[in-house]
Parts: sequence; structure tokens; C-alpha cells
Amino acid sequence: MIDYKSKIAQKLLQINAINLNYKEPFTWASGIKSPIYCDNRKSLSDIEARNLICEGFQEASASFGQIDVIAGVATGGIAHGMLLADRLELPFIYVRTAAKSHGLKNAVEGRLLPGQRVLVIEDLISTGGSSYQAIEALIEAGAQIAGMLAIFSYGFEESKKLFEDKGIQVITLSDYDTLLNVAVKSNMIPAEQMMNLMEWKKDPKAWRQ
Repeated sequence: MIDYKSKIAQKLLQINAINLNYKEPFTWASGIKSPIYCDNRKSLSDIEARNLICEGFQEASASFGQIDVIAGVATGGIAHGMLLADRLELPFIYVRTAAKSHGLKNAVEGRLLPGQRVLVIEDLISTGGSSYQAIEALIEAGAQIAGMLAIFSYGFEESKKLFEDKGIQVITLSDYDTLLNVAVKSNMIPAEQMMNLMEWKKDPKAWRQ
């Protein structure tokens, strides 16, 4: 079995889908200061990264039992979700975190039958709030949630608790802890920064405030 956690972390760093900068942190839209910036859309432009992620999703999908439909969360989960649906020869839909304000005002696009078991595909999990909004939209549309797969997670306790409390099984192909270990081994960051970078994950809102 391939060690997807380390291999995908290494690949995301190599193609600059994930950037680490402790000295000059990034600012998220929420105002949070972060030493990491993740843009998994770049993996779509790299054939090796794209195939690696899809293979990881395909292997992990066996953990969710029966799956009737693959749902990509707009917009980051759409392309990877479609690739997985194609490999598994399953129907594909996509879901927005909020319904459109025009037209049919759909949150879910595609054909979903009541009671179908849906595997949700995300590119990134941070606090988990937007991901769960997408899951709620699917439930409202009649879906049974088999679980959720994501490329990368920051591993915040807030998101872990949210999905545990809601009874949603979540598997991520890689995560922040693995990324830091890979970055240190690859000499991308000095080992002495590891502890400080882990402090960010414990309380990102208070970090560097």
C-alpha cells in the first residue's frame, strides 16, 4: 500500500500547491494569519499529482461501504470528484455551500435520487464549516451521506469535533502534521521551526496577533 500521506504532501510542496512561510505569514480572507497557503487546484495541472490524488481517493473510497453517487464540493472538489467518479464508474453531481440566487436556485447540480448514498469530495478542510454546509445541502436534497474524502486537512480540533458530532466519516489523503515532517526531512524548513508551526494549528486565530 502506498504511503499517500507523505507522498502527496511531498508532491503538493514540489508543485507549490502548498507554500510554507513562517517569517512572512499569509493572511486568509477571515483575517487569520497563517504560515501555510494551500491551493490544490494546481494539482490539476500536474499529471503525476492528479493521478496520485485520484488513486488515493479510489483506494480510500473502499472504506465507505456502498456508494451510489460522487459529489464534488464547488469549486475545489468538482474536478477531482469527477475524476474519481469516472474511475469508479459512478454518477457525479456537484454541490454548492449555498443555493444560487437565480434560475432554479439549486444547491445541488445533477441527478440525485432520494436515499442514494453520496461520497462527498473536498479539496481542503480548514474549520470544516463550509464543507458541512455542502453536506447539509445534500441531506436536504434527500441524500444519505456515506462520508467525505479530502485531499488535505489542517487538522484543526474544531473541524474534527464538528464531523465527529455529526457522525460524518472523514478521510484525508494528507494533513498538516505530515506536511511539516516531510518539509523538515526535505530541508524545506529548519527543524527548529517545527514546534512554532505546530503552535499555529492549536490556535490559528490567536497566532501572531
